[in-house]
Amino acid sequence: MISMWLSVIVMLVAFVNGARNEDDVEPCAKVQTDSSVVPLGSPVRATCVIRKTCPLVVGQAFHIEWRLGEPLFPGNLSANESSIVSEVFIPSFNHTRSFLACCVRASTVQVVGGVEIRAGYPPEAPQNTSCQTNLTTPNTLTCSWDPGQQETHLLTKYSLHTEIWDTSENFTYKLPAGVHRYIIPRTGFGLFSDMKIYVKAVNELGETTSEPIILEPVSAAKFDPPILKIQAVPRRYGCLQLSWSLSQQQAWMHDFRLNLEVRLKTADSRYWSEQPILVNRVKQAKSVDQCRLRPGTQYLAQIRVRYQQSPWSEWSRRQSGVTLETAPTGRLDSWTKVSRDHLHKQLNIQLFWKPSKQFRANGQNVSYIVSGKKLPDANGKVCSTKENHCTFQLPEKAKKVYLRAVNAAGKSPPTEVRIYRPKDRAVVSGVSVIPKDDRSLLVQWKSLVSSTLTGFVVEWRPLLKTDLSFTQFEITDRNKTSLEITGSFEPYKPYGISVYPRFKDGIGLPQTVNAYLRQKAPSMVPKIQIKKSWQSHVELTWDEIPLDQRNGNIQSYKVFYCDKQGTINVVGAEPGERRVVLKGLDTESVYEAFMMVSTSGGSSNGSTIHFKIEPFDAVAVVTFSTVSGVGMSLLFIIVVMTCFSNQKRLKRRFWPTVPDPANSSIKRWTSESTQDSHLDWDNEETNPMYLSHLSFLEFPVKLSKEDDDDAWLSNAEDTSDLGESICGSPFLPGYTGSNCDSVPYATVIFSGPCDSPTSKDPHAYLRSESTQPLLETEESFTPKCYQNMATDEQCFFGPCHDCVPEKGTDPRILWDDFPFLRALALSDSQID
Repeated sequence: MISMWLSVIVMLVAFVNGARNEDDVEPCAKVQTDSSVVPLGSPVRATCVIRKTCPLVVGQAFHIEWRLGEPLFPGNLSANESSIVSEVFIPSFNHTRSFLACCVRASTVQVVGGVEIRAGYPPEAPQNTSCQTNLTTPNTLTCSWDPGQQETHLLTKYSLHTEIWDTSENFTYKLPAGVHRYIIPRTGFGLFSDMKIYVKAVNELGETTSEPIILEPVSAAKFDPPILKIQAVPRRYGCLQLSWSLSQQQAWMHDFRLNLEVRLKTADSRYWSEQPILVNRVKQAKSVDQCRLRPGTQYLAQIRVRYQQSPWSEWSRRQSGVTLETAPTGRLDSWTKVSRDHLHKQLNIQLFWKPSKQFRANGQNVSYIVSGKKLPDANGKVCSTKENHCTFQLPEKAKKVYLRAVNAAGKSPPTEVRIYRPKDRAVVSGVSVIPKDDRSLLVQWKSLVSSTLTGFVVEWRPLLKTDLSFTQFEITDRNKTSLEITGSFEPYKPYGISVYPRFKDGIGLPQTVNAYLRQKAPSMVPKIQIKKSWQSHVELTWDEIPLDQRNGNIQSYKVFYCDKQGTINVVGAEPGERRVVLKGLDTESVYEAFMMVSTSGGSSNGSTIHFKIEPFDAVAVVTFSTVSGVGMSLLFIIVVMTCFSNQKRLKRRFWPTVPDPANSSIKRWTSESTQDSHLDWDNEETNPMYLSHLSFLEFPVKLSKEDDDDAWLSNAEDTSDLGESICGSPFLPGYTGSNCDSVPYATVIFSGPCDSPTSKDPHAYLRSESTQPLLETEESFTPKCYQNMATDEQCFFGPCHDCVPEKGTDPRILWDDFPFLRALALSDSQID
């Protein structure tokens, strides 16, 4: 815009607004103002003088206008003999740079003259002037300043002025516009001579000068970072010795006393000490001791230096040192998990510990000892480790163990650890975990009111790491229901967080949740598999996502499927399920399906599968019905044949018969009953039967029949002892004659001793009164009368007076009827 107006003015002056002759061209008008540079916002007054001979005004009606950019300003018009004069007044000039034009309006508007006006502010006095000496070769003095906050809108120049008092030398250094820093060469100052330094600023509206500073260049020197060495102080616990020196280029200042600042931190700390330690006026040859430190602890240290009030040097490279060791002090916080081994009657113990706020290891190589005795004893030691946990077994009655920290200087006092048994009490519920920031999680829970509740234990560990050393815990009191846990949590990694209730007499049941610091979509989606299909239904299953690829807690599984018409359906499954059933499918359509797995941090889609429902096969159903009918017919035939076949033979095949002496005779045992239990089912011959038990009783005198009966009846209570006889039949193979568990059911009584002549009277057969059954499952009922099923005679082996053999019966018939008893008959030759 300005260049355009200038070109217009030039053209008017050269070709239009002048009176031409051979010698010169006189301008048609002139514009004058008090100043072409004014303070911004100040009033401006201008005058336009137009010659009466100007062709633009000769013989024409006209008036004069003023333009400042687009706006028009009226002017006051006056005239004299040779010219016409117009004045304009602008109350506030608010442009930093603009063109004020004088115009003549006749038939057209013509610019006859103008002037450019610039506005701004005078310079501010430079602030914060400072200088810094560089002691490296070559030595220089660098000074800088702040030009001020206000923009002048005008070209402002700065100059640096120095006055050396010792030599009365003055130096001025002019700077290019916009530069606010200057480096004074070594010839312009003396290291140990005071000098005055100030800055001057100048523009078209004025000039200002900064406040001068007085300094000794060496006191304005910034030293290079010093060199540091650190070591333990001999025979002084908790002290470190710091030795330092300046850089090689500044080593010539070894005799100067400098100020030091020291900062320390332990090797495992993230932060330096809040307030550095100040040490004043120290020579390089003198070391500095730092005490009141923890014994046996590794420290990192840095120092920086300055001379008097000079700027601090940069911090030195950090160095490490270890203080002298002492025995550990303080107690350890512990957490014990107990389970019972009922087989070996022992307790399985998992013991975790960590330093309390009062604990001091006071050494580098610290190990831990768990013992069952309070006094240190090698025999009572159950565990020794350098980890923060230990697993061992104790007797069921154990109630406490003792934990000690050990280093090269000694052992800590024992920390008593009580063995709390697990209790089947659940008072914790509603555990939730909320991320707080990049290093902490907020654990919240609910608890039932219990008078025996003493507190809670919050335990957490990374689920992808099996090492118990990663397990951490915090113990809180009973009134808390939330805890912020801090640690090196990794995003997208699962952590198992458990809350245990602590009671006076044990540890209750925990509630455990999986938590993430941050979550995102799963890294993989399992492949859908078709498990089975029937009619218009399909069951889809999938495998579980590996824990390291979930990236968060699975919130839902959703299966999307559509047919050839593009109709989309969605079926969801709970996080704990891995199956869905698609219903109402069309057998004529081919379906597409894919699964979406979601966490709170995002969702992932799996691959697409295609499937089709096969139509229902009626022929197969008919075939199946036919086969089923044939099978049922065969089953019915087998049942009928079983019912109407020889039940006795069938019974022998599956249920061998055991003889029952209560309802049989010896003869029957031999002829019929025994063959039922014979292994050879097809052999119809009778099997020999051997007596399994014999009892011999001798009476000192011959008794009459009446006396015999009376004597037997009077001693009926003693017949149970008749079983105490020879065990094992001598007729059986492998007979040993040792006692066995057989039970006698009958006793043969002889009227005389075994070596006496054979009596002509028939022998008496007595039944034992033992109530012991023949079989364990048999009832202890036995009738007193024995019946020979093969003959018509009734022969009783007990005191039954109503049942007696018929008189006149040959006694030999009895022997024939009882072949087992006949084996007991003794011939005369055998008696002899």
